[in-house]
Amino acid sequence: MSLKNEQKYRSWVEVDLDNFTANLREIKRLIGGNAAIMQTVKADAYGHGAIEISRAALREGARMLGVANADEGIQLRVGGIEAPVIILGPSTGAELADIIKYHLTPSVSDMKFAAILEEQLAKAGRSLPVHVEVDTGMGRGGTMHTEALGLIRQIMSMPHLILEGLFSHLAASETISGYNDEQWRLFSELLTELQRQGIHIPIRHMDNSGAILNYPGLELEMTRPGIMTYGIYPSEETKNKALLAPVMSFKTTIALIKDFPSGYGIGYNRTYVTTKKTRVATIPVGYGDGYPFVMSNRGEALIRGRRAPVIGRVSMDMLTLDVTHIPQCEPGDEVVLMGRQQDEYISANEIASRAGTISYEILCALGKRAPRVFLQKGEMDAVEPRLRRIYVPGEEKSLARIDNIIRHCLQARTSEELGDAIYYEMFETLFGKEDHQLELRSGFRYDITISALPETVEQKRRAGAYFSLKTHVEYIKTIRSDVFMIGCASDSRQLAALIEDQRCEYRWILGGGDLVIERDFNVEKVRVDGEDIPVIETKKTDRGYEIWCGSESLKGKLNTEVKFEIEILTKKAKSNRTFPVYLLYPTRGLEINFNHENANLKNVRAESFFAGRQPLATIRTIKDKSISIKMPDEEWIFPTSGAIFIWDV
Repeated sequence: MSLKNEQKYRSWVEVDLDNFTANLREIKRLIGGNAAIMQTVKADAYGHGAIEISRAALREGARMLGVANADEGIQLRVGGIEAPVIILGPSTGAELADIIKYHLTPSVSDMKFAAILEEQLAKAGRSLPVHVEVDTGMGRGGTMHTEALGLIRQIMSMPHLILEGLFSHLAASETISGYNDEQWRLFSELLTELQRQGIHIPIRHMDNSGAILNYPGLELEMTRPGIMTYGIYPSEETKNKALLAPVMSFKTTIALIKDFPSGYGIGYNRTYVTTKKTRVATIPVGYGDGYPFVMSNRGEALIRGRRAPVIGRVSMDMLTLDVTHIPQCEPGDEVVLMGRQQDEYISANEIASRAGTISYEILCALGKRAPRVFLQKGEMDAVEPRLRRIYVPGEEKSLARIDNIIRHCLQARTSEELGDAIYYEMFETLFGKEDHQLELRSGFRYDITISALPETVEQKRRAGAYFSLKTHVEYIKTIRSDVFMIGCASDSRQLAALIEDQRCEYRWILGGGDLVIERDFNVEKVRVDGEDIPVIETKKTDRGYEIWCGSESLKGKLNTEVKFEIEILTKKAKSNRTFPVYLLYPTRGLEINFNHENANLKNVRAESFFAGRQPLATIRTIKDKSISIKMPDEEWIFPTSGAIFIWDV
């Protein structure tokens, strides 16, 4: 692809998302339909741009993402990625706070780390899934295979650690060898012993790119492809085992062309001296951009579909090419350092061979300072900001800088006083408290059915004083805990306390008359993705009546989007002739139905107050039966919005 003049950069990396997707589909063909995919996106997705690659992988069905450390996981979270992120290497104590804060899944290699993590999670009132790494012969991270069973048992006794995964790593998967067979034997024996002892670990994985190609019989619940998703074969012997397409190209343009006489030295230390009249092109790429210094007087680039040799030393920011044999080239022409141009192609493996290294290093290093230009269907789809690949707000002071930027922008737009007022109101509205994570909901539906209370339920006196009230709420959100609470308050103070608890999914206030919250507030149904979730505990506290729900099955859904359904049966005093519905979270798509056919209400009407781009809702009334309020599915509604139903008796 040739960028338009106004779109050109000093240098750029093109990332073909169509080829990436095709490679993922080829992997799925090879592994069959049983194994899930963890897309490896460590080292900025091997230099390709971790956020866009992650999004493309998730769209194609990848279940998890693999990174090397907490900072890489934070980068994904800051980029809006909510899918499970697994840290594949051992973490340090300094990363623990960020692991917990950003809901990352660490790998555990020793008991000391597990104990510290358990302690920190207990203090935070949180739980996290973990994956145990087993060293079967890699000699790097992981607990020794002889000690793995003991570590697993200890982790299972820790209430805040959810043992989600177990994995190992082949030392030489790019080739078929007896050593790989031995590693698989040791891991298999551990899996067999765990099964014999009745220990179930949901996700087991060992397959990387080389293993997918060389050992098709090793698939477990998950595979974790890396280099092959980027179109690079792990070794020469694997080239015929899959059809892969290169994803990355590294390009620049000619900055300067000069003619030199014979005997002229080119570059530092005159390592190249012309032997004839020579035309030399200078391009703005050097070892500071990741092009290897060792390619001095050794590398090649493509100009107008022809190869041009690197002459002289590769400098930090520039290198020079002999273009004597390409007389028609001129400044501004595209230069391809890696990738295809017309019929010529320079691969990562070719550069690696000339540089005496491996393709992994080339991909991770090339274009360090260049923006990533993402292509789909041959056209530019997006351009990744250059600084995003290196900027990670991993510390509170970084978050404070972001907050200050936002606040100062609002001040510049209005005034200092008004800017501060808008900023603090916005912050309080979206987060409530500084340490709260932003919660988003979509597909919000609220069905309210108000009806006369049957006389057979209670005495006529009570039946005459109250309505029966049934509410059904459903919505989609990212689940953060396998245990959550439904709360009922008797006054506004208790309600405020329930709102502060992020584990409270549904809140209600029940007041007036002789209503008793633990008697007259009944949870009829709680479902997540259609599965009934049992009540595990009920208790009365200083913030009201708490119904705690949870299930082991929810542990496998953590940090993924799920559909909640909650149904409540309670009573409402007839003396109170209003029913309000408030939104506590940013919500996209909303429908509220107020059904009053069996309540003998008169003059029922609705007032809505929605903050968002489209504040006006569609209101549909069926006389003496129902009122419905609807907002478009694509519209975001901000907290403090809602509606109120009003009637006469």
